[in-house]
Amino acid sequence: MRVLVTAASRHGSTAEIAAALAAQLVRCGLDVTVKPPDGDADPAEYDAVVLGSAVYTGRWLDVARTFAQEHWYELRQRPVWLFSSGPIGDPLQPVEEGTDGARLLGALGARGHRVFPGRLDRAELGFAETIITRMIRAPDGDFRDFAEIRTWAEEIGRALLGAREVAR
Repeated sequence: MRVLVTAASRHGSTAEIAAALAAQLVRCGLDVTVKPPDGDADPAEYDAVVLGSAVYTGRWLDVARTFAQEHWYELRQRPVWLFSSGPIGDPLQPVEEGTDGARLLGALGARGHRVFPGRLDRAELGFAETIITRMIRAPDGDFRDFAEIRTWAEEIGRALLGAREVAR
């Protein structure tokens, strides 16, 4: 079974989540390709798709939303899982799911949507992003939980391969 993992990432954190998901799906026994949504990623060439995006001000990045819109028909024809990356801090903020993930869940008939904590490194930010993060007092740090990411990938692997045990 061929799986496409594609995610929009502005500073690399969400791309690293996509890579971790893909690596665990491979360990589950799936044939996985990781491609950015703005490249030659064509869902019609795959049996299943995991689509994700970094979330900024409650929205997915344009390239991920465009990918979902342009490939709507193909995505509706196969199993799709969505993920968003963005909340940071302790406790995580913002706590809400974000509008795009929830909207696309229904529009694409996706089997699930997971929100993963993100990472903030001010050294990677541009001027406007630095000002915004200061205004909202966003803390620097890596809040991602890779054990949680691998567990979700195992759930996807079990769904695609059936109820048999998948490799950890």
